Amino acid sequence: MDNLKNKMGFSLMELVIALAIIAILVMISMPSYFNYVMRSRRTEGINTLNSIQLEEEKYRGQNPTYGTLADVWNGVTTTDNNYYSLSATNNTATGYTLTATAQGAQANDTQNGVSCSTLTLTVNGLNTTRTPQACWSQ
Repeated sequence: MDNLKNKMGFSLMELVIALAIIAILVMISMPSYFNYVMRSRRTEGINTLNSIQLEEEKYRGQNPTYGTLADVWNGVTTTDNNYYSLSATNNTATGYTLTATAQGAQANDTQNGVSCSTLTLTVNGLNTTRTPQACWSQ
């Protein structure tokens, strides 16, 4: 009987307490992790709109109006990982509107209480507007 008392190791209670602490830490960190994932996916949408904007300017340099997605982005209508669908509207000689609309779980993306499910870049002459503004400045 004395041999059992002298053995080293963890008791069941110690293991349960350690698992409880780990579970609490995981529960605390998961929202931050998911927020980080949403922001990184939003960056893909923002970067794609900025790239399309560059292509629009190149296209306009050789044509009388700004182009459609078919003209400037080979007709691709989603971001690389399909987190956003893309559109180019109001294409005139002086401006255009680019929109990235979140798909799937990304549609729940918010920044400081502002929905980031639709990112818009509008060019009108020399003015460029990015909305919602909170979503563009991470």
